[in-house]
Amino acid sequence: MPVSGPSISLHQLSRHYATVRAVDSVSLEIAAGTLVALVGLSGSGKSTLLKMINRLVEPTEGTVRIGGEAADSIDPHILRRRIGYVFQNIGLFPHMTIARNIAIGLELAGDKEGRDARVAELLDLVELPREMASRMPDQLSGGQQQRVGVARALATRPGLMLMDEPFGALDPVTRDNLTDQYKALHDKLGLTTIIVTHDMAEALYLADRILVMDGGQIRADATPAELLSGDAGEEAEALVAIPRAQAAHLIALSRKS
Repeated sequence: MPVSGPSISLHQLSRHYATVRAVDSVSLEIAAGTLVALVGLSGSGKSTLLKMINRLVEPTEGTVRIGGEAADSIDPHILRRRIGYVFQNIGLFPHMTIARNIAIGLELAGDKEGRDARVAELLDLVELPREMASRMPDQLSGGQQQRVGVARALATRPGLMLMDEPFGALDPVTRDNLTDQYKALHDKLGLTTIIVTHDMAEALYLADRILVMDGGQIRADATPAELLSGDAGEEAEALVAIPRAQAAHLIALSRKS
């Protein structure tokens, strides 16, 4: 399928809080259709960097361009309708049905025509039964609710998806299933995706490109293969060492059984 997602360009992007530089002069080019993972320890600036792209956080300095267009030249509400956003706590409206939760972006944009058909299409896309449209969020499991969150983010047909620890609160089996499913959706729809994760194994599996952040700066920018080969620097090697040690431990256990 042709790429539908935009390119992303960050130039000298910074966010300061008093004396703290949460993000410090980050410049970055992301090609259209790429799936990029942002990894790093807590407080490294990952989520702040992500939120500056859709202007949930305004930069102190620097610029963001999406598909060549300056983000600060677009009304924030319009900009966010062009960008899908999925986060760990899901944020479904508890008093709305699943159908209304999915379609809320369409309603806000004044696009009510064909809403029911679009909801049905999105439920199919995230592999949920259509009859769930009439249910309330508390009638769904955590994994089902997160699928609804992905469907809602895709409702307005954005080319860019921003994901902030989207699967972090789920059990390992559900998390693996949703990771597989999102990777397939990204490829099928030709999206550009930036995902923040603390899980290095998830980043290695999902991403075309991994950015390692520390102290508000990007310390490594590499493919999964480059990270695993040890060619991306000390910060990256420390993060890769964790899933590598876990895998070695499991292999050792299996040999004892």
